[in-house]
Amino acid sequence: MSEEETILTAEGLQKLEDELDNLRSVKRQEVSERLKVAISYGDISENSEYDDAKNEQAFVEGRILVLEKMIRNAKVIKSSAISKDIVSLGCKVKLKDVDSGEEEEYTVVGTTEADPMADPPRISNESPVGKAIIGQKKDKKVLVKTPGGEFAYVIMDISKPRAKAKKKAK
Repeated sequence: MSEEETILTAEGLQKLEDELDNLRSVKRQEVSERLKVAISYGDISENSEYDDAKNEQAFVEGRILVLEKMIRNAKVIKSSAISKDIVSLGCKVKLKDVDSGEEEEYTVVGTTEADPMADPPRISNESPVGKAIIGQKKDKKVLVKTPGGEFAYVIMDISKPRAKAKKKAK
């Protein structure tokens, strides 16, 4: 059975590794303590604290398995592979709405890293805007089909995101 690739930036991979480390070293221990306390209350057949802790334990263990699989199948977008000539995964794109003249900036990432609340928003290559702009060049007009209608944008700029400072080893 083949496993699906997880397309990530180096920053996205680091976030997943940090979350996995936290779940393994901190959260597991916290849930284990909650279970011990709940068991100490006696009869577990009608013990809501025990049920809650078991549910949280199942969630944590499930998330650990998902993260391990994602990390194992990670394909990291190398900075050197990010073009400033065409829109590709990992690049920052400035778009201008043809109708309103409003400009918006996005970072194009794989679905795992998509975060519309980030600054700038991180949009998935599988989103309507992402699909429309991937592979396009600067000054190109693109049509984006969404459930809310069709929108026209012009690609104003394509750039590489600035590299973040690496964490120092402890």
